[in-house]
Amino acid sequence: MIDALLSLSALSTQPLQRQPVNLSQLARFIVDDLRRQSPQRTVQVDIADGLGATGDPTLLRLVLENLLGNAWKYSTKREAAQIAFEATEHDGRAAFVVRDNGAGFDMRFADRLFGVFQRLHSANDFAGTGVGLASVRRIVRRHGGDVWAESEVGQGARFYFTLPGATASAPSRPVSLVGTGTYTER
Repeated sequence: MIDALLSLSALSTQPLQRQPVNLSQLARFIVDDLRRQSPQRTVQVDIADGLGATGDPTLLRLVLENLLGNAWKYSTKREAAQIAFEATEHDGRAAFVVRDNGAGFDMRFADRLFGVFQRLHSANDFAGTGVGLASVRRIVRRHGGDVWAESEVGQGARFYFTLPGATASAPSRPVSLVGTGTYTER
């Protein structure tokens, strides 16, 4: 927990290295890592092609690690777990969304999601420090974007974020990763 707090603190002082970042590729690397950590799981993961933004690649990787890692974690109790990373539009701007069909949460408590140590699920049900989403918010806001979530209990969650210089292929083609870690275009 101390390490998590130190990492969160460092996010405020670390200089941003702005450059084009291929978010689709980063997402695939992260999902590959998740699969290596849990080879027994079969999860349908769809990652849209051509998602990108301008920002710090290391920090944006942390955003995706937290959001995709949470989707992975909170969908563990689903027989047919599904996760997607894609682009959408919000208020006339490109937005990215990580969605899953996992545990979800009660929207009455959504304002607590991005606070430090504010967990909506028991640590006995789902492990974690309660710092990941606070880190996501801090990183996204440092980049000039915003982050928010939508969900229903038992119906999964959708985490949206905006970033400057956001790009998405039109139409974006999801790349599906099923069980084995192989990629197939759909």
